[in-house]
Amino acid sequence: MAGLVPFNRRRKDLMNTGFDDFYNMLDDFFAEDWARPRSLMKDTFKIDVKEDEKEYMVEAELPGITKEDVNLSIEDGRLCISVNKEEVKEDRDEKNYIHRERRYTSMQRNVFLAEAADEGIKAKLEDGVLTIIVPKKVEEDKSKAIEIE
Repeated sequence: MAGLVPFNRRRKDLMNTGFDDFYNMLDDFFAEDWARPRSLMKDTFKIDVKEDEKEYMVEAELPGITKEDVNLSIEDGRLCISVNKEEVKEDRDEKNYIHRERRYTSMQRNVFLAEAADEGIKAKLEDGVLTIIVPKKVEEDKSKAIEIE
């Protein structure tokens, strides 16, 4: 019995030392394959949603995007923010180019706003921040007094 070792104590690769993420980061950095898998966190824009008793306020960070690149729509309380941007850098005078770049970016975020009204929505893009104000539906009081005989 003295020779018994607790399960996996000798397997140091199964023990968590706290440096695993650091070593993985170093391995990824020095890997020969520079093409990284796409990550949803890095490929979309960040949004903040605030709410008060009258409206929702959605702020989206869109640096380098113009209002012509942004499409907004709302359907059944689902606000859709989509961005399509195309960048082409070319010199028309130079036909024997050595380096030429083009980039096409397409991103989309959907936010469900339960009490959103379809009318009166305002949007403004300023300093790379898109601010959208969505008013809430005004609920009518449908209660009816019942007379007692």
